[in-house]
Amino acid sequence: MVDAYAGDGSRTGAAARLLIVDDNKVNRLLLTRSLELLGHRVATAQNGRAAVDAMRHEPFDLVLLDIEMPEMDGFQVLEQVRGDLALRDVPVVVTSSLEGLDNVVRCIELGAEDYLTKPVNPVLLKARIGASLEKKRLRDQQKEFVRRFAAPEVARDLQESGFALGGKRVHASVLFADIRGFTPLAESQAPEETIELLNTYYTLMFDAVAGHGGLVSHMAGDGLMAIFGAPVGLSNPGDAAVRSALEMIEMIELFDVEQRSAGKPEIRIGIGIASGEMVAGYTGTNARATYTCIGDVVNLASRLEQHTKEARRAILIDAATRETLLSSLSPESLGAVALRGKTQPVEVFAL
Repeated sequence: MVDAYAGDGSRTGAAARLLIVDDNKVNRLLLTRSLELLGHRVATAQNGRAAVDAMRHEPFDLVLLDIEMPEMDGFQVLEQVRGDLALRDVPVVVTSSLEGLDNVVRCIELGAEDYLTKPVNPVLLKARIGASLEKKRLRDQQKEFVRRFAAPEVARDLQESGFALGGKRVHASVLFADIRGFTPLAESQAPEETIELLNTYYTLMFDAVAGHGGLVSHMAGDGLMAIFGAPVGLSNPGDAAVRSALEMIEMIELFDVEQRSAGKPEIRIGIGIASGEMVAGYTGTNARATYTCIGDVVNLASRLEQHTKEARRAILIDAATRETLLSSLSPESLGAVALRGKTQPVEVFAL
């Protein structure tokens, strides 16, 4: 059972939503009163099971947790919280009459921010709550930065797996796209117009990539690199990459209609796609890193994109990608092509 208590109306910067978990009603009432006087909004739960249910239905900034409770004790609550991706960042301060270093160590190992022995000193409790809420604020701020500056797939991977330089082998597809004749185009207009053009171009391309489960991992000038199948796996990354490429071409054609009617320069793009095994992960340093992939497949996709100029085709794919396509797509074989940087000719298909 969870009881809700309204605060005293104070809306100070220190106010937070707290959950008190204790099977002793007197303890719950007294602690609630003390925390409400500090301006916090408080809810209570009389056992661990009710507490976990409450946390899954309502966001809390901090949990004050007793250990000895019926149905589900405090240790079990900590295990549940640590194993739940949505709850693991909620700070938990243990308040218990259990003494002994073993109990303290176990709680800290299970993820508790702190361990206070009952009866809890109110001054110490206030300080611990303040410190824990500040840590949570910083963690929330960090997650918001990740969400803002990283692709959703990368943000999810960081939250689930944590950050570590290095990579792992994956089966995925890589797409390279580039604007044709971009240098003379940029020289023919003001820099502000070029920036506006690039921003529009990337808006369209990002939407086409994300709409098919891909991730734009790199941008350089007028070119981009996208990954399909990492960090989030796809059942058919090759087909997803090709569908994304077709949508890119369609979007550019529609964009050029608007450009033409406005008397502005039209653009054309070339796209290369290759599929197979590669290593995907975070490269750089602990201070600054990016999610990318490396391997021969990546190099091949880049070469195919470059060859679209000579082949005069918008989309070129390799044989491995061709094998993944659904029957509704029928690419044209261009035969074995000698690509720059490749020791052996590569079978190339055009869309």
